[in-house]
Amino acid sequence: MKEVSDQQVAEHLKRLNPWWQRAEMDQATLALRPRAYLDPVRQLLLESNLRRAVVLLGPRRVGKTILIRHLIADLLGRDVLPQHIAYVEMDHPLLHGQSLETLIRQIEDAASGGDGVRYLFFDEIQSHKDWEKHLKPLVDHRPDLRILVSGSAAAALKRQSSESGAGRFTDFLLPPLTFSEYLHLRPEPPAIHEEKPGVYLLEDIARLNAQFAEYVSYGGYPELALSPVVRNNPERFVKSDIVDKVLLRDLPQLYGIKDIQELNSLFTLLAFNTAEEVSFEQLSQRSGVGKQTIQKYIEYLEAAFLIKRVFRVDQDGKRYQRERNFKVYLTNSAMYTGLFGEKSPDEPEFGLLVETALFAQRFHEDARLNYARWGTDDCEVDLVESSQSLKPVSALEIKWSDKYADKPEALKGLMKFMRGNRLPLVWVTTRSLVRQQSIDGHEIRQWPAAALAFHYGVRAVQGRLAGFEAQIKETVA
Repeated sequence: MKEVSDQQVAEHLKRLNPWWQRAEMDQATLALRPRAYLDPVRQLLLESNLRRAVVLLGPRRVGKTILIRHLIADLLGRDVLPQHIAYVEMDHPLLHGQSLETLIRQIEDAASGGDGVRYLFFDEIQSHKDWEKHLKPLVDHRPDLRILVSGSAAAALKRQSSESGAGRFTDFLLPPLTFSEYLHLRPEPPAIHEEKPGVYLLEDIARLNAQFAEYVSYGGYPELALSPVVRNNPERFVKSDIVDKVLLRDLPQLYGIKDIQELNSLFTLLAFNTAEEVSFEQLSQRSGVGKQTIQKYIEYLEAAFLIKRVFRVDQDGKRYQRERNFKVYLTNSAMYTGLFGEKSPDEPEFGLLVETALFAQRFHEDARLNYARWGTDDCEVDLVESSQSLKPVSALEIKWSDKYADKPEALKGLMKFMRGNRLPLVWVTTRSLVRQQSIDGHEIRQWPAAALAFHYGVRAVQGRLAGFEAQIKETVA
């Protein structure tokens, strides 16, 4: 029986890494604008004081492989020796059974560039059995290597990295496109610009809302956002290429799920109720699935970055000890379009998708986000952010309407929460108006939902950069 030879592997590696021969990235990659998260990932990779491998996580089809190719192009532009940069697709049949150590030796033999730091990118790493156990000693004993691994089975990568990579791996979650990234990647000029940090120039609210409506329906995935062909059939792209691969393959393989139809039914129910409050009791009655099984399935869906759960707090911002109600958000509002069809900005469901889109700008941060609901009169606040000491520090009421622009005091839940927790500033979104009012010494700032989504997206990238810098200082200290 024939075996794969080292020569065959070497030829395959050369095909994967054409810059070894011509010292440049292909024009197709260079023609694509990079995501804003390129900078923080690059800093993680280049920082010599951070002796860790980077594990690039994220939902399917959010652009992880393209980000890697942009990283390689950036390294080539920094005059890194082309032979010291290697990209490997770990799921290729020729590489089946190859250990990371053997692959690195073969890379060094195939691209002999002498001594120096090598940058290695292992894509689809989840197809390599026990990858995390093989990666740890490389981090410990090969200071000349800078390694980034990525893959499409996000739940598996997250679990394996967390269990085995403490102190040696740095997880980086690449979220779906933020609204600010979406505007940057689209060919038409955006209707809003950042003039200086935290200060924005809104040129045309009608045009911005049109761009935001497109983002809500199609914007989270780069291919869906940029390709008219894909956009013409979002159901096939989302259902077949993303949701089904997670529900039918990734999660069953990882967690041993036998009743796939049961899992699919629950996810569809949760997706249809994005931004709504649900309970285990309701979900069990509607789906016919036991509460304990639902709890496990929700944890699996969260690990795959399909949904995110948000818990309820009371009027003081404290979690209920026996709370059975919670909100569930899709991590990408475009997923709703792919599953149930597009909603117009004037349909009632669109307001919930606006709330989902605003949440999606922030779910990947370390912020403690909850929602508040209390009392017999159902006082509610859509999003509450708490400090490390679990004290509320900000509150946001999300409206896709200008109804409350000149009478924010009518938002009784927000007003009570603001006063009770002595919040100096709270936020309300509108559809098109900007207002800034003061009530009893508290500032109520109202922005169009599209403008606030843009602000959150810009700030999310800046926060990841700041978090990286703090991590470096802590590591060096």
